[in-house]
Amino acid sequence: MQTRGFGWRGASDRLGAWNLYFAAKAALFALGLIDLHLVENLAFAALLFAMAAPRARPVRPWIGVPVAIALLYYDSRLPGISRAFSQAGLVASFSGSYLLELAGRFFSWKVIAVLVVALAATFAISRFIRMDVVVMAAMVVLVSTMRPDAPPSSTDVVVAMAPSTGGGPAPATPDARLAAFFQSEAKRNVSFPRPADGSPPFDVIFLHVCSLSWDDLEATGLASHPLFARFDIVLKRFNSVSTYSGPAVIRLLRGACGQPAHPALYNPAAPQCLLMPDLQQAGLETQLALNHDGHFDGFMDYVRGQGVSATPVSLKGIEAPQRAFDDSRVYDDKAVLARWLQDRGRSPARRVALYYNTLSLHDGNRLLTNPSVKSSTTYKARLADLLDDLDKFMGELEASGRRTVVVLVPEHGAALRGDSAQIAGLREVPTPAITLVPVAVRVIGPDVHRVGDAVVSDEETSFLALSHIVAAMLARPPFSADGFRAADYVAGMPVTPFVAEGENDVVMSAGKGYVARHEREGWKPLR
Repeated sequence: MQTRGFGWRGASDRLGAWNLYFAAKAALFALGLIDLHLVENLAFAALLFAMAAPRARPVRPWIGVPVAIALLYYDSRLPGISRAFSQAGLVASFSGSYLLELAGRFFSWKVIAVLVVALAATFAISRFIRMDVVVMAAMVVLVSTMRPDAPPSSTDVVVAMAPSTGGGPAPATPDARLAAFFQSEAKRNVSFPRPADGSPPFDVIFLHVCSLSWDDLEATGLASHPLFARFDIVLKRFNSVSTYSGPAVIRLLRGACGQPAHPALYNPAAPQCLLMPDLQQAGLETQLALNHDGHFDGFMDYVRGQGVSATPVSLKGIEAPQRAFDDSRVYDDKAVLARWLQDRGRSPARRVALYYNTLSLHDGNRLLTNPSVKSSTTYKARLADLLDDLDKFMGELEASGRRTVVVLVPEHGAALRGDSAQIAGLREVPTPAITLVPVAVRVIGPDVHRVGDAVVSDEETSFLALSHIVAAMLARPPFSADGFRAADYVAGMPVTPFVAEGENDVVMSAGKGYVARHEREGWKPLR
């Protein structure tokens, strides 16, 4: 990084060509694409100033370049170094085409154009004035005017706690509020009653869909798909909490208890928290089906760890129209569900609880009909196919005459659009766009007599609310001669304030917005 050959003003401009580095970062910060840690960047600039002396200048690039790269990563909104290293093994299993697609998401002609203009302007102006002073001043002004650097005020982050806390004044800080939330959640659980003798038997099917949020539905224009008109209960503000499949499946299959903190997911759960064993004790035979092999990131191990011991439905002979991000097979949803329904018809079990997991919408999947097309481009088509398949499956359940309660519950969103916090497909920060997912319940059977309208709830809910609905249907089967009123089953439904967690990030509702605690920073209003 010598100044000769760049047209700099020599000793009067001690940063020299390093001005381009800081100008580029200032431009990226102005675009909202990175953070700009002012103290660290000014300290780095001071180091470069100190090394502008003739004796130190030859070693300045050898020290400056590694520090510059590390500082740029620190300013970026990429996962922390520890997180990146912990996920290196999983990333290594991604197919080459998916890695290329991910790399391409960092490229933007708009950003390139802004950087070119900023760097050209910096170079041109440097011929007339000292750019080191101008660039440093610009960074200070930008950070002071654009970045909410001060801790959030009490009006930003302290809100009255939901009824789950037992009332009383709200904690004074975000950390205190978060601790109070988990203390309250640890005391909550739902019990599943055994249906009364002689009550009509029915099955419960959990459709656990990877990579689908309300934001994804809006982005694709499929929020009005006919499937959603078939549901009796829709939870509009259901928080899936986690943003990756492993923790997502643990949270669902421990949904009989209140929301645990992320680290607690990897500790043994209390027996009363395990959804499928609880349903088994209530008289339902537990069954399992997936449209993939379950090996990636130990997914099947997570399922087994929550007390699900059933043998998965065989995938032999079923068409696999997709290849996943790791080049494994993704099988046809309609065919897998049809095989389960066929097997169910031969089963003597009076009541069954099925856990079904589908990977059809996962980022990185390729359609075999056109494998060169990027997964982000095919997401809408894959989503339309999945919704059509689930709609047809419900039609087949109706035609079979089998009484069934179908529960649609996505794992997390696809982050299809991305945002200023992270690129499309990256789900490190558990934003509402990723964790607010379309959860819905449909009652199917020849003797369902609906009374009243479907319920669309705007309450803040999570897995405990879903367990409440299923438990209420076991206690009062919705197939009685008195009719099925959807509102009866959401009465008293547990409300859960929004708290979403990733490996190193937490997002929490606060007033009319959200605050976030990132791995390398304290609490701040969510971007």
